[in-house]
Amino acid sequence: MTPALAWSATAVAVLVALAGLASTVARRRIGLVHLAGAAVLEVLLVVQAVVATVALAGGQRPPETATFVGYLAGVVLLPVAGVLWSRTEPSRWAGTVLAVTSLVTVVMVWRLVQLWEAPGA
Repeated sequence: MTPALAWSATAVAVLVALAGLASTVARRRIGLVHLAGAAVLEVLLVVQAVVATVALAGGQRPPETATFVGYLAGVVLLPVAGVLWSRTEPSRWAGTVLAVTSLVTVVMVWRLVQLWEAPGA
């Protein structure tokens, strides 16, 4: 796990969450800015997943490997699910959906870092 990727993903996810909340407060649906932010977040998460997969294939293993792999798969799928759900939401709450999924992504990214850096069993 690369801390720079974790911090970058955190920053982008927080910006997407703020944009989503702003659109909710303005009573607007999400737009291209939201989708572009979610796309950047997804690219960062895929890069993080590739780096982690290469490390796992190279023999590095966190103590709770199964949990780590589960979080890794979930964190990559979460922004996609948030975008799909928010695009089908016909009300102003689409921004809130995107904001919540972005903030959950932040929690999952840092849980991945915590799992990776955990002392060996």
